[in-house]
Amino acid sequence: MRLPPLNALKAFEAAARHEGFIAASDELHVTRGAISRHVKLLEEHLGVALFTRQAKGVRLTAAGRELLPVLTEMFEKVQTECQRISSDASTLRVICPPATSIRWLVPKLDDFRRKHPDINVRLTTDFFSGDNRETWVQDIGFSVADWPSHRAGYKVQTLFPVYLTPACAPSLLNGRKTLTSVKDLRPYIMLHERPGRWDWTEWIKAFGVESLDPKSGDEFPNLDMATKAAVMGAGVVMADLVLCREELEAGSLIAPLPHMTCLSPTGGVCLLGREDMWEEPKVRAFRDWAASVAAEDVARLKQDIAPPAHPPRA
Repeated sequence: MRLPPLNALKAFEAAARHEGFIAASDELHVTRGAISRHVKLLEEHLGVALFTRQAKGVRLTAAGRELLPVLTEMFEKVQTECQRISSDASTLRVICPPATSIRWLVPKLDDFRRKHPDINVRLTTDFFSGDNRETWVQDIGFSVADWPSHRAGYKVQTLFPVYLTPACAPSLLNGRKTLTSVKDLRPYIMLHERPGRWDWTEWIKAFGVESLDPKSGDEFPNLDMATKAAVMGAGVVMADLVLCREELEAGSLIAPLPHMTCLSPTGGVCLLGREDMWEEPKVRAFRDWAASVAAEDVARLKQDIAPPAHPPRA
């Protein structure tokens, strides 16, 4: 048996729910006669009466009472699913590590929302390590360029490079603004942005420093906390020139070895996402916006980073 016409089903469901053709016609924005014709067409298609016509209106038959809840549930499910799909199409799920969120994305995000009011941004900083991140990157995410550019099914777009240099509170140096040698850092506590201590390890490796032990110092779960500890005078943090710009420009942190700045070996801050989502309008809009904002950081980095006047002394 072929399915009945959709308009006939809609007309019957509305008429049965309202217990009359007039209210159904108002809901569906058609005439009472159209409702009557669609109901009659459905009754002919099924070969059974669905209403008993009376002088003061209509009354459902036993067959009509059986059909009504089935159709009501079906139309409600269709409406709910359509609303979900529509909402999902306009919702952009962004995952970003805590430090990058607090220090770069969140202060700029209102600008994106103003420019794209039709896109509902949902930000999470619950950034799991390792392969678990793959289950979270549904729309767009932030990471470093070495993950997962080598994995099939993902796209990576670098936003800005990560430059590292030691930084500390001015009070820690007792009035000095710079140090003459890396050895001058030895009395101070190293503040690490994560337990792996890769920040200081890679900086020490980049400059061939032998006078510092990257295994020493205090560990923090992210750069934001390590930077705040440095501002309080707890030690020296390996500062990201973009993510720590606010403190460096305000003077709450200073770079005592300004010419000893190196690129992070892990790559720059980037956007990553699945290939099948990469050109979605909402994802494309966010990618274009993030690239334009990041271009300002790249331009400022070119001004901030000066070549060393002489080889650093280890």
